[in-house]
Amino acid sequence: MIDTNKLWEILGDIGEDDIPHVLTKLFTIYEEILERNPEDAAAKTFFKHLSQAFTQVDGCNLNRR
Repeated sequence: MIDTNKLWEILGDIGEDDIPHVLTKLFTIYEEILERNPEDAAAKTFFKHLSQAFTQVDGCNLNRR
């Protein structure tokens, strides 16, 4: 079982410079999964949620301007 509390702790400790690397790694992992199996539900869900997160963050950034 994945301990999400531990993952939150690790995420909080990650340096700002490493965040893009983590995001890129996650992206490439799920991209490779989709290349092997275009119907993989977990990978499709990851990209759906990633897209939603980008939209939400972009919306927040627009509201700050």
